[in-house]
Amino acid sequence: MHWRGKLWVGWHVNTYIRKRRGQEAVQAFDVVINGGGIVGLALACGLEINSLRVAVVERKDPEAIPLINRTSLDVLTINTASRRLLQYLQVWDNTIEQHANPYQVMEIWEQDSFGKIAFDGAQLGYLKLGYIIENSMIHYALWRRASQLAGITLMNHASLRQVAWGQNEAFITLNDDRMLTARLVVAADGANSWLRQYADIPLTFWDYQHHALLATVRTEQHHGNIARQVFHGDGILAFLPLRDPHLCSIVWSLAPDIAHQCLIQSTDRFNDALAIAFNLALGQCELQGIRQIFPLRARYARDFAAHRLVLVGDAAHTIHPLAGQGANLGFMDVAALLGELKRLQKAGKDIGHYPYLRCYERNRKHRAALMLASMQVFRTLFDGKHPLKKWLRSAGLRLADTLPGVKPRFIRQAIGLNDMAAWLAAKSFD
Repeated sequence: MHWRGKLWVGWHVNTYIRKRRGQEAVQAFDVVINGGGIVGLALACGLEINSLRVAVVERKDPEAIPLINRTSLDVLTINTASRRLLQYLQVWDNTIEQHANPYQVMEIWEQDSFGKIAFDGAQLGYLKLGYIIENSMIHYALWRRASQLAGITLMNHASLRQVAWGQNEAFITLNDDRMLTARLVVAADGANSWLRQYADIPLTFWDYQHHALLATVRTEQHHGNIARQVFHGDGILAFLPLRDPHLCSIVWSLAPDIAHQCLIQSTDRFNDALAIAFNLALGQCELQGIRQIFPLRARYARDFAAHRLVLVGDAAHTIHPLAGQGANLGFMDVAALLGELKRLQKAGKDIGHYPYLRCYERNRKHRAALMLASMQVFRTLFDGKHPLKKWLRSAGLRLADTLPGVKPRFIRQAIGLNDMAAWLAAKSFD
């Protein structure tokens, strides 16, 4: 053990002994998850299905969040692999599917050029290429499911104060002085993970030097359940179709100064600029509600696992929203960890022993690294307006659109078939 927690382990163990002698309750769990977002809750539900005792520690009140954010701009693209995981957790058919909007076609083009590529799911043998849904709806469905499962304890309005990594278990003190033990602790507490920092796990990160602008817009023309993306040198603009045939969620990657200008300019000027940037593909656009911007950064933790500790989701990695794969990558972390812990449990192994967790770590670090690298390549390739560079990427799009075998490989990657855990791929759903 080389983390900060090692320095405190003797003190914590002695404290726990004194507390036990004082007859103060110490709650014992198999797994304690720090973070009650969609990744943490999905993991909790999956672990409970596998008969593990789970606690989820969350600063906020998950029950209230979806009610407050029903019109949230935080919209996710859910691929086939993530949908299968949500089906396994028994939340897709009951709640999420009613609010998710499927899309069958993707169109990508370079502004003011001949470069364009289109993916039609029906022609490639897939009924759906993905689904667009608000984060809050997935969160609500998972929270409701977790609250119904007897093996899950939801600890709202709580946070970790200290963690000691013992030989056979981790000792956890919450901010309200409650004490927990766990065979495994999971960091699912987001990009600025407290638990990752507490464990002194280094983080590699870089700034994309772009901000993402989020908004909901009403389009003059029917979106036709087509996901669209345009590259225009200064940025990348995506239109994601919502359930209303004239509503789209937009994600616009722009230089910080341009993004800020788009944030504060009048609604009419913003509508005009948006329609022009989108080549009037859906006619005139009308902003619905507010606009938000946030900086785009990539993060990659040096370690995804350690002694009695695992990182999942944004605590382990964040990527550019170019391909809309951030949530899907986190859900596949969950699927991989569920499969590995089930295997260890069945074999009678210690689920918190680091050598046993290295299989998960190697798998997920590899997949995250591939995704980060591919996003960086696309980001670099489609940045800038140099005529030669513009011609090369336009030619590349046209070539990819016509060469046999390219589209099926791209689609398998986009819908998550290349990243799906074997146990999840083998599951059948009615």
